[in-house]
Amino acid sequence: MSRRSGQGGCIQQDGNWYVVRFWKDVSPEKRQRVREKICPITGPGKLSASERQRKAKEIIAASGADTVEHFEKVVRSNHGLTFREQAVIWMKQMQNRRRNPVAPSTLANWECSLRNWLDPNLGDMPLNTVNNLAMKNFVTKMVAGGLGPSAVRQYVQTAKMIVASAIDEEGEELYPRKWNHDFIDMPAVRNQKQPILPGDVVTKALALARKKNHRMLFVLCAAGGLRFGEALGIAIENISLDGSTIKIHQKAWRNQIHGFLKTDSGFREIDLHPSVTAMLRGFIGERTSGLLFRSRTGKPLSQSNILRRWLHPILAKLNQPKCGAHAFRRFRATWLRKNGIPEDLIHFWLGHAEKSITDIYVKLKEDLAFRSEWAEKAGLGFVIPPQNSVQEHSKLVRVWNPNCSFGPNGPKRTEKVDVRLAVSA
Repeated sequence: MSRRSGQGGCIQQDGNWYVVRFWKDVSPEKRQRVREKICPITGPGKLSASERQRKAKEIIAASGADTVEHFEKVVRSNHGLTFREQAVIWMKQMQNRRRNPVAPSTLANWECSLRNWLDPNLGDMPLNTVNNLAMKNFVTKMVAGGLGPSAVRQYVQTAKMIVASAIDEEGEELYPRKWNHDFIDMPAVRNQKQPILPGDVVTKALALARKKNHRMLFVLCAAGGLRFGEALGIAIENISLDGSTIKIHQKAWRNQIHGFLKTDSGFREIDLHPSVTAMLRGFIGERTSGLLFRSRTGKPLSQSNILRRWLHPILAKLNQPKCGAHAFRRFRATWLRKNGIPEDLIHFWLGHAEKSITDIYVKLKEDLAFRSEWAEKAGLGFVIPPQNSVQEHSKLVRVWNPNCSFGPNGPKRTEKVDVRLAVSA
């Protein structure tokens, strides 16, 4: 449409009339020559040549043949594009977007939402009919299906982005929407679950972690406030020689290493307490390269395996609700604030963005000595069990869940396991 500069029409004689012929879109695949009368050739109403040209342009303008609105209505709107087809186009755009690239984990979540909810319920609808009423019916189905408010809002947001992604050649939305959440009856997200592990539970969980790499991982998550993927993506090259500082420059996801983080503020340095530093140096040993936590083949450890086979069974032994490694991060944030750590350092260590211009001006994060001093003052809030205590404890308790298999296809345990802690809280 942007290449059409506007028609002047072709003025011809047709019987006793001057007529103007011009092109007009009549279907998605076809443009047709149409004609309209201008004036009689002779007698009353006859116009001069210049008047006929002016009248012809007025006729073409009145027909709307050169307008974007007519083009969208006939060529684009009547094309029969469905929500499912536009979703495919949108996903390709997101995968290839250069500005603010989308993380593979986010793409995977969108694909899952399309497969399980969006396509089955909205996929066959023409895209121009996905409006507030359609979204209201969709929300009703999701609530009836047992989805929580957070999941409902996430899927609705994805649907909105797909509708908004249909644009014309000038980048304008074909189907602009003013979404009415009251009419849609969008559920409100209240009392969102954000589990946190208390310090004594962290201590006991470390005692139950039989493998050195899992114990070291849990210690770093609790002592550094790391996100799970950030912790699994730590490279030994990004750890200072004395082990007191870790640069967070990448993350692990599904056996892959990504050179980008959740936000730009995620690129930071973590300063560790001296007790954690000593433990980290002993864990690294003579290694000088590669991932800190790695499999036998050198690939990143699996997040789901660590949660399902190790952390969740440990929490079950301690009668704690099932949660992810982010509970360690919430524990660290809470501990830092309780101990009066400067907010600038809390934001820096956790990878949160600045909230004001003053936060941008202050450069405490560049003062390594200052950071190290406060890292030691802050303490840990939990106790790292001695190695001999962990070894003794591993003889008294089996960590696995009784209903969990040993390995991918191993036998299941059905007998109960007696739990006795070898260290004090």
